[in-house]
Amino acid sequence: MIEVDGLTKRYGPVVAIDHINFTVKEGEIVGFLGPNGAGKTTTMRILTTFIPPSEGKAYVAGYDVVEEPLSVRKQIGYVPENPPLYSDMKVLDYLKFMGELRQVPKKSLQEGIDYVVDKCKLGDVIHKQIGHLSKGYRQRVGVAQALLHNPKILILDEPTIGLDPKQVVEVRKLIRELGRDHTIMLSTHILPEVSVTCDRVLIIHKGKIIAEDTPEELAKKLKGTHTLRITLGGDNPETMKKELENFTEVKSVRIFNEGISKGTTFLVETEKDVDIRADLSRFIIFRKWDLYELTPVGVSLEEVFLHLITMEEGVEQ
Repeated sequence: MIEVDGLTKRYGPVVAIDHINFTVKEGEIVGFLGPNGAGKTTTMRILTTFIPPSEGKAYVAGYDVVEEPLSVRKQIGYVPENPPLYSDMKVLDYLKFMGELRQVPKKSLQEGIDYVVDKCKLGDVIHKQIGHLSKGYRQRVGVAQALLHNPKILILDEPTIGLDPKQVVEVRKLIRELGRDHTIMLSTHILPEVSVTCDRVLIIHKGKIIAEDTPEELAKKLKGTHTLRITLGGDNPETMKKELENFTEVKSVRIFNEGISKGTTFLVETEKDVDIRADLSRFIIFRKWDLYELTPVGVSLEEVFLHLITMEEGVEQ
């Protein structure tokens, strides 16, 4: 449904995306994952015909985004990071207005509105003013307007940014449901977004695609390693990190403090089939560090992402 070949976009001397290639098959939900500034939004804007590429080709449902932009727009529903909403309009009036803008036939418009209201769970707010809705509901209205003309492809740019945890869960569930009837490509820098919603992931860094596969297969590509999560108490985390790096069978050590209340958490990568927990615990006790946790962990998408980014930056240096 989407084919990208050598796509490049330059803004003067700045290369936003650099000869990227990928495909999205019919019925897939594909996550476009990367840190802020990696080139995700630029790619989305080219695919939705908002801006032209500097080089390369992109086809959406078989149509060239440069040569046939109107045909492309008929095939896609686009939800930018900030959906195009009119806060002074009621939801129903807004959907009618957007349907008319999209030239949805009058005899089909009410059917289309009924469909998107049901899909996006907007029945309780259909007669409310958009400006009075929560951000989660406004996001749903944004998705609804993108669905009105029953597009084959949905392109979502950071669909859960700024939502509270409950709203995030609801929008992710909505994306999965929509994936039954539409091909979806969504951009995000939030790792759990990809894990729970996407069939396949493209990882972009500094304008280049550095990995492409299912989340599970990407994790398997880190074979040959095993990871321990170790939480230690001590005065100097950097010194502890260096000493852990020098321990036998340790391949790498990274400080990872997310979600802990005391001490410092390290992710220690070791040889896959070597269990060093007993020796490592004695090593830690000998140095009189406080040991709060020593737990083996599976390879997460976050591990894969950080590993790939680190490798890429190492190559560039």
